[in-house]
Amino acid sequence: MAETKKLHLTAFMRPVSLHTGAWRYPGAYPDANFNLAHLKSFIQKLEAAKFDAFFMADHLAVLNMPVEALKRSHTVTSFEPFTLLSALSVVTERIGLAATASTTYDEPYHVARRFASLDHLSSGRAGWNIVTTGNPESSKNFGRDEHLEHSERYKRAREFYDVVTGLWDSFADDAFVRDQASGVYFDPDKLHVLNHKGDDLAVRGPLNIARPVQGWPVIIQAGQSDPGRQLAAETAEAVFCSPRDLASAKALYADIKGRAAAAGRSREHLKILPAAFIVVGDSAEDARAKRLKLDSLVHYDSAIASLSVALGSDATGFDPDAPLPVDQIPDTNASKTSLASVLKLAADERLTVRQLAGRYGGYSGLAFVGTPQTIADEMAVWLAEEAADGFTVVFPFLPQGLDDVTLKLVPELQRRGLFREDYEGTTLREHLGLPRPENRFFPKS
Repeated sequence: MAETKKLHLTAFMRPVSLHTGAWRYPGAYPDANFNLAHLKSFIQKLEAAKFDAFFMADHLAVLNMPVEALKRSHTVTSFEPFTLLSALSVVTERIGLAATASTTYDEPYHVARRFASLDHLSSGRAGWNIVTTGNPESSKNFGRDEHLEHSERYKRAREFYDVVTGLWDSFADDAFVRDQASGVYFDPDKLHVLNHKGDDLAVRGPLNIARPVQGWPVIIQAGQSDPGRQLAAETAEAVFCSPRDLASAKALYADIKGRAAAAGRSREHLKILPAAFIVVGDSAEDARAKRLKLDSLVHYDSAIASLSVALGSDATGFDPDAPLPVDQIPDTNASKTSLASVLKLAADERLTVRQLAGRYGGYSGLAFVGTPQTIADEMAVWLAEEAADGFTVVFPFLPQGLDDVTLKLVPELQRRGLFREDYEGTTLREHLGLPRPENRFFPKS
């Protein structure tokens, strides 16, 4: 019999929950997003459950919302991803450590150096989530009055990727001979100076760190706009995305994998991992009650501010009990994917501004709410129908919501042969079934 295809599971952990009410849930840790002891406990539980990776998004500015809403946000203080993941690397052994780094407000040499360091510190568990940064407020923290235009951000990102991966290939894998007798530490014939000069970037190199354990840390991409999909098809090995239903997920899956094949890549070397908000209950009614309680903890100030962030423009002046005034919403230089998702949801479900804000103030994306058995049923369908290769799990509240997934849902998936019972390798590439990239400057003969 053919082996059952298995799911990949990553944990979305910055913030620890995307739900605005998470920190207020009864019994939840209110400081879970900014408490090292809690985060250490979370990642060790995820590793015990054999998750592929611990994934950290990042923001380079506080969220662009009025202070009346901002004061209710548990994300206003968060650890810088590399600092936290470096600390967590020494209290874990197998779970992948994936961080977001911006191609708009960072430099390739910095990014290449930090990820190479993390990959060595963790013995090959690092992953880089490439983002172009959708929040226009970020520009004001980096000496710029205006956010770089959407298409320009993606053009820079593509060149940025080429430079970073070129820097990771600065040394051949066997460059460091460390011959104590002769006094030769490395072979200079196995060092490549990049000397990159492009439209947006000029980087001499070489990187002052040995080639990463994985060759390159795993490349992750999170954009769903047309330029984002193309960047993913050309560069990504895992895609974090947010389709709302099975049909749209299948279309996204086919499109990105089709583009990857057209670019000469194997479809199996790119994993599609949609975000899934998971609420586990002892019964369907119990799970629904948990979500209703959680949603009730979102204040309207937070809800309308979250809707404004998703739209990329201020929604506070809209009539809360009227339909979304689409003709009053300007085009945005923030996230095109986010704006399109809001407009589609408003049209599909005919929601008022208040209802729409409530959805965005809580969690508006794909949700699996039910028992371990019903959620496993749904996940199996997504895997079988090529809508996903796995999921990026979004927890409703912590620690209980995380415990529900690791102690109740994961064993059910394992019982069905849909998820690993133990790690088969030591690196994030091995967890995801990805090949180690060959050094472009020192190919093996």
